[in-house]
Amino acid sequence: MTKTTPRQTSPKVSTLASNVLSGRIKPTPAQVRTLAATALSQDQTKGQKPKR
Repeated sequence: MTKTTPRQTSPKVSTLASNVLSGRIKPTPAQVRTLAATALSQDQTKGQKPKR
């Protein structure tokens, strides 16, 4: 297995996430998609973990 470098979140997305989590803004559907896509693209594991 090769080791990959972690992907970095852009400052724009990082600021958006901070504002949403702190409650300063209510995200639009497009902003929600951006945050979700960022989280999924940074996931290092592929697929779901098996249920126990």
